[in-house]
Amino acid sequence: MSFPMKALHKHRCLLLNRRKMMSAATTPSLTTRAAKKEGSIADIFTSLTGGEQAALPPRFADLKKMLWRDEMVDSWKDVLEKLPKAIEEIEAKGSEIVPRVQYEDLGSNYSRIIQEIKTRGAVIVQGGVPIQKALAWKQSILDYVALNKNRVKGFPQDNIQVFEIYNSKAQIEARTHPAIVNTQNFLLSKLWHASDPTSEINLSNPISYFDRLRIRQPGDAKFTLGPHVDCGSVERWEDPGFRQVVKKILEGGSNWREHDSFDASPWLLAKQDMYNKSNACSIFRPWQGWTSLSYCGPNQGTLRVLPILKLATAYMTLRPFFYVNPTNMNDWSVDLESSCFPGSGLGTTQELNEKTHPHLQLGRSMVSIPNVVPGDQVFVGHCDLVHAVEGQHRGKSDSSVFYIPAVPLTLGNASYLSHQKANFFKGLSPPDFPGGEGESQFVGRATVNETLSNEAKRILGLEALSAGV
Repeated sequence: MSFPMKALHKHRCLLLNRRKMMSAATTPSLTTRAAKKEGSIADIFTSLTGGEQAALPPRFADLKKMLWRDEMVDSWKDVLEKLPKAIEEIEAKGSEIVPRVQYEDLGSNYSRIIQEIKTRGAVIVQGGVPIQKALAWKQSILDYVALNKNRVKGFPQDNIQVFEIYNSKAQIEARTHPAIVNTQNFLLSKLWHASDPTSEINLSNPISYFDRLRIRQPGDAKFTLGPHVDCGSVERWEDPGFRQVVKKILEGGSNWREHDSFDASPWLLAKQDMYNKSNACSIFRPWQGWTSLSYCGPNQGTLRVLPILKLATAYMTLRPFFYVNPTNMNDWSVDLESSCFPGSGLGTTQELNEKTHPHLQLGRSMVSIPNVVPGDQVFVGHCDLVHAVEGQHRGKSDSSVFYIPAVPLTLGNASYLSHQKANFFKGLSPPDFPGGEGESQFVGRATVNETLSNEAKRILGLEALSAGV
């Protein structure tokens, strides 16, 4: 049996792209990423600094006019009509609206919860990492911090709750733990898909994206991370590739209902960090997530989510095109003259609050995740999921997590992995995060000499990746 020439050419192109992915993370790059300036997580969150987003340049009014379609009015009305009922459901169910699944059920009984996870944009996976293992990781971090107490940085610097630590032995072990990797594989391969078969992506090959950690102490009220979404801000409208992600929403009318939150193909075209700000994620990261290192629940400094993924995405995407009376959210009109994109900024995170996005009624619609124990994995950050951190930790013990997202193998992600690997060798922060000397002078940081399985080395980019065919 022979292939038609067009199909054979396409097959060869796919194989070539996959070979590029396999080698990108292990082949030294001809160019290096410029290091970001030193700083902390507060650099891109006005909710942490108490400031406001700076006014956008006049060119953003022109962007609105370019994107506008009269059919958006119908979309806006449709979304506003559906929000109250969705918010009532959230209020009625509270924290229990967040899906939970046992790790052992991921292998065979997952189909019943797939749609629920897609609807909510969040999930808690319980039972994969033993409690004692997670507690040992936390103790290891505490020992690491104590050994290097004069060099540790974070936010706030006078009483650190979020640490600029990326290269500890405990983090390396957690990122490559089989239960965590298997969970990532499930979340990527069973929920996401690529509508374009030529997309340079393998959803069955998770790779490691280094992130920081949190050890939040009882009483803390400074790490007040307000409602936001990861992965870009004004880029969502400004970048032509990013606009492909929300293409159906921008078409207007009822087309927003066809928006597929779990189609990876358009995300591969999106530039999420047009302004090269530190802390801005530059890769395709379908799921932000964390692994718990403590017992934690509502009112204990934990995470809050807005569990109506598609509806909230549609509202957020349409919001800049409408003026809303600040004293009466039912009084609105089309706004194509101002450069205002509510909650958006240049080189900042997309933030939301009652003033910028009033119809979401964030005081009613955001819920704290239910109780978790050490080792539970919480995946909250579908790229568009609105989430926050409780304003005050009212519990009696620490609220601690390793931030460990689920990231697939793509050509762009593999390129990032090669830079991340180079920084790891030197003890520096990952490329997306604040620069400086990092942990290069720390005692006891992880090195390439750690005992790692071949699979762990692959995930970290220390051995050749297998892109599949």
